[in-house]
Amino acid sequence: MMVAVERAPWQNPKIVSTLMLVFLAGAATGALSMRFGLHDQMHRPSRPGAENREAILNRFKTELNLSGPQTEKLALVLDDYRQYYQSLQDQLEDLRATGKTGIMQILDPEQRVKFEKMMNDLAPQLAGSSK
Repeated sequence: MMVAVERAPWQNPKIVSTLMLVFLAGAATGALSMRFGLHDQMHRPSRPGAENREAILNRFKTELNLSGPQTEKLALVLDDYRQYYQSLQDQLEDLRATGKTGIMQILDPEQRVKFEKMMNDLAPQLAGSSK
């Protein structure tokens, strides 16, 4: 006489194969995303000057053979530039938001959906033109 042995639900071959398939699909999707540009977007500096400040300053100091006072002055200039640049970026973001808000107020709901899609399609081109 044979006794049926109960398997734990996770030992069911259908469940195991489904989980494996989901895992492999996720891994493949992640690999393809990283391969085709997502990696660069995730790991690029958020703005110029976001790189290691000390590393940049040391490179200037070494390659230009700067004295101590020159290095200090250069550090101040670079810090001022970084603040000025960030201020301009913030102003540009505000300007874009204001323009988009103005356009959205003109459009009806159907046009707004189309406008959002158009803006999403143009985003890579607009990002490339601001560099």
